[in-house]
Amino acid sequence: MKKYLILMLCLTALLSSCKNDSGMIKTHTPPRPKGQTDVLELRADPMPVVRVAFIGLGMRGHSMVHNMTHIEGVEIVAICDMEKDRVERTNAMLERRGFPKALEFYGDPDAWRELTALPNVDLVYITTGWRTHAMMTIQAMKDGKHVAVEIPSAVTIEEIWDIINTAEQTRKHVMQLENCIYDFFELTALNMAQHGLFGEIIHAEGAYIHALQPFWNMYWNNWRLDFNRNRRGDTYPNHGLGPVALAMNINRGDRLNYLVSVDTRAIGSPEFIKEKTGEIVTDFRNGDHTTTLISTKNRNSIAIQHNVTSPRPYDRKFQLTGTKGFANKYPIQGFALCSENLSADIIADHENLDAHSFVPDHVRRQLMEKFKHPIVAEIEERARQVGGHGGMDFIMNYRLIYCLRHGLPLDMNVYDLATWSSLVPLTEISLDNGSRPVEIPDFTRGAWNRLNRVTFHMKED
Repeated sequence: MKKYLILMLCLTALLSSCKNDSGMIKTHTPPRPKGQTDVLELRADPMPVVRVAFIGLGMRGHSMVHNMTHIEGVEIVAICDMEKDRVERTNAMLERRGFPKALEFYGDPDAWRELTALPNVDLVYITTGWRTHAMMTIQAMKDGKHVAVEIPSAVTIEEIWDIINTAEQTRKHVMQLENCIYDFFELTALNMAQHGLFGEIIHAEGAYIHALQPFWNMYWNNWRLDFNRNRRGDTYPNHGLGPVALAMNINRGDRLNYLVSVDTRAIGSPEFIKEKTGEIVTDFRNGDHTTTLISTKNRNSIAIQHNVTSPRPYDRKFQLTGTKGFANKYPIQGFALCSENLSADIIADHENLDAHSFVPDHVRRQLMEKFKHPIVAEIEERARQVGGHGGMDFIMNYRLIYCLRHGLPLDMNVYDLATWSSLVPLTEISLDNGSRPVEIPDFTRGAWNRLNRVTFHMKED
């Protein structure tokens, strides 16, 4: 009888444990090393001229060097790529633009280490394949440089924590090159959100849906297709997550809590490989379409999609659902607003608005003008002329240089880099474990509630 009672007690305890277990896959947040403090709102000494060195001169890197030649206060010191002809082409462009030739590094896979060690460089700008982002970022900071790095800026949780710890140790800026937060519509919607036009934002959606078959051969040594072949999940989440995360004050009063991912079979990419090379692929890891649901600490929700193979129109979904209004971009750009949340000084015919439908085009145009983000006002025309994804590349680079020159906190910090890039490894963990929920680490290690919204600092702040 005694053994029976003990057995029953054990079974009861086990059932109770299973009942209370959410099935959540826990992640480890390492303690902050002794002597480190966070780098929220980090300010560095102002620098009248920002001396920049570029690593990676493919289709993205070359265009970013050109983009930077249109920004005051930039000196391009050095350029690096595996291919000599890319380095020479970029230097030829610099000379055409009236800039002196930059120091050249090429050929050796470790040549970039000589570049990050240069004493006359303030900022290292990294536009290489994803797998090299983290190690280059970390080394550049250790060599005393600020860093701007393409997305995703890290592809493992270990890399993310290494970047955070190095940034906190060295007190150097590291900014992910997420250009989509600088799109004119997204900036306007962010400004409207900060003025309360949408009420409290409780749900958001983002996506990167872009059929890349015409572009696969443009990635050096096939690195991007190979990455999707060997990894599963949302391998490019930053475009979709970044703009909505800022509008929802993620890492500034709220934070991502956990995620769940589902995906489809891998069909499109294996068929593409077979068509181009004749290879029959049976081990392609990444599904054609991945959908990720995220819950925040404040019980708001986010849905993110990734698809780079299906024959669909380009769709970089940006959608905000608030208690007083709604914003949407792709395929229809518009706002829906509650008339009681508006006044005549905002929109003259506000009483005629119905939140069940988008505002008329003339009202949308009025809103886009009235709530034009302050950072756009002075440079909008230049941004449209210089271009780069409609001007948002220019605004991104302009803001990076502006903040460094004036000693201001950057618009995106290392914790944004960590949070947005973390979907790469965390969605893979969810998918490989039957779409179980996965805890998203608090990359700020407790500092996320110290701020209440994103601030794009200006020199008079």
